Amino acid sequence: MEVNSIENGIVIDHIKAGQGLKILSHLGIDTRTDTVALIMNATSSKLGRKDIIKLENLLDVDITALGLLDCGATVSYIEKGKLVRKVKLALPDRAVDVIRCKNPRCVTSAEPGLEHVFLLVDPQTQEYRCEYCDEIVKI
Repeated sequence: MEVNSIENGIVIDHIKAGQGLKILSHLGIDTRTDTVALIMNATSSKLGRKDIIKLENLLDVDITALGLLDCGATVSYIEKGKLVRKVKLALPDRAVDVIRCKNPRCVTSAEPGLEHVFLLVDPQTQEYRCEYCDEIVKI
């Protein structure tokens, strides 16, 4: 299979196999109008298998919460066919509307429009704390 390189856009690489669809869904990219390449289960010398996402002509994508979905992935920004910046994803200090609080007494359960805000407690154990009720969630 051959997938061409992109002239301008973003390449999300080193995604754990099977996580590509989840990341693409989280980004909220309109696949009806934007050019998107999703490569699943590609051979990788580092990971064995990996997914890759290529987003052509999209440079303003919010990647802050992607570290929650796969903190080992990398994001490469391509302009005029050249790599201009490469970012290794990490767990964010604050996650908004990515994790849902499961505490039935939390205010987010009673107020449907309220944002679910979680703060990183421990990067080693990947634990987050709900900003409202202090419920701990492990990713």
